[in-house]
Amino acid sequence: MIVTAIQFLKPDPSILNRRDDILSSLRAVLPDEAVVSDPVELRAFETDGFTAYRRLPLAVVLPSTTQEVAAVMEALSRQKVPVVPRGAGTSLCGGAIPQEDAVIVSLTRMSRILELDYPNRLARVEAGVTNLSISEAVSADGFFYAPDPSSQLACTIGGNIAMNSGGAHCLKYGVTTNNLLGVTMVLYDGTIIRLGEGELDAAGLDLLGLICGSEGQLGLVTEAIVRLIAKPAGAQPVLFGFSSSEKAGDCVADIIGAGIIPVAIEFMDREAIAICEAFAKAGYPLDAEALLIVEVEGSDKEMADQLGRIVEIARRHDVQTIKESQSATEAALIWKGRKSAFGATGRVADYICMDGTVPLSQLAFVLKETGAIVKRYGLRAANVFHAGDGNMHPLILYDVNDPAEREKAEQAGNDILRLCVDAGGCLTGEHGVGIEKRDLMTHQYNETDLDQMIDVRAAFDPVWILNPSKVFPLEGRGESDGGRAVAGTSDATMEAAQ
Repeated sequence: MIVTAIQFLKPDPSILNRRDDILSSLRAVLPDEAVVSDPVELRAFETDGFTAYRRLPLAVVLPSTTQEVAAVMEALSRQKVPVVPRGAGTSLCGGAIPQEDAVIVSLTRMSRILELDYPNRLARVEAGVTNLSISEAVSADGFFYAPDPSSQLACTIGGNIAMNSGGAHCLKYGVTTNNLLGVTMVLYDGTIIRLGEGELDAAGLDLLGLICGSEGQLGLVTEAIVRLIAKPAGAQPVLFGFSSSEKAGDCVADIIGAGIIPVAIEFMDREAIAICEAFAKAGYPLDAEALLIVEVEGSDKEMADQLGRIVEIARRHDVQTIKESQSATEAALIWKGRKSAFGATGRVADYICMDGTVPLSQLAFVLKETGAIVKRYGLRAANVFHAGDGNMHPLILYDVNDPAEREKAEQAGNDILRLCVDAGGCLTGEHGVGIEKRDLMTHQYNETDLDQMIDVRAAFDPVWILNPSKVFPLEGRGESDGGRAVAGTSDATMEAAQ
């Protein structure tokens, strides 16, 4: 997360000197228009949703089939050229940011829905299919795809698998790994493997579970088989306003502790409420210090029963406002405000979006300490996150053009992530580690833990070419990185997003 001190592997001069030969080998297996090498065109791929800094890749390729991906990987592995897999580039942890001697393999052209199998409730899709387009394709037939990141309009299934993405409805339906039934994947040397054929519980080692969340370091997923879920009879979001974030946090813990599992429990503090209401006009209570969006689903009787129990718990925590959606339009507005939170915040300030997870019993404490951390650095934060499973997303507001303020924001982010771990949680819930949290991995894992993870990674990619500067601290990685040294960012390789 220390962006101003981030380190990359030094570009390999031997690779840079072979650029023309590398490009020729790529054009030998792809149509010419599928190989991007012009520096101006490469600018579109120099960063991702993290946007703290930018680097031009050596080249970008845009394959259209699994076979083309395999041919690309065979060519690049033979020349030991680093590869950065990329979907829509919405990563919020720097997971898709390239390095100067790397080739980006962008899968956005692989955007077909290949099969809809309603009897078995599954869909087979290419990796470049957007998250939301799956639900749109099956909605008329009464189904949907459950994981729903806020970026679902743009983010791709391949990226969701890489980061094990979640979303507002993950409380009831789980994150990507709980909805993934199979993948087609290309290994570092171009070998194509298939894991899972749509069954809920395959025999043998759970390699599919290993792939989901591996951040593109074990292979490139080109196709996926995902679960389809039947739409519920009805759904209703309700707004609950509280006089403090701590009371809202305690309410969440008690709802889950009572054995009630709504579809979603989303949290916003006063700062986030004001920002999102100004954008969406959703009717959020502007006098509340904290807001919960609780959605229940089922028959009218089922929803009334759940809401009655939830309201009773909320009253025990001095709830100030209870507002039930009265129409589909009003429900859509409530979710528009929440789903647009990151974009709406970007209208008023630059921000760093954090992603840590804490036990629900620690939610109120961590919220209070997060506020104290941000205040200590003289900054503001807007808290908006998936409260039902403790997945926090503080948005630390700062001026990206002020180096001192940027450094304070990064240090505050580090402190918040350490707080999450110290409270019994973890560094990430759905955004991944990438570059952002790479150097904090030692705060959660000891040396033996990390060595075991690196051994697994090396078993899939012994030449260490897949997303090589991500996830694991660069210092002391041994021979697996090819012996290359590390280098800090410089003015030439880092540009603040403006």
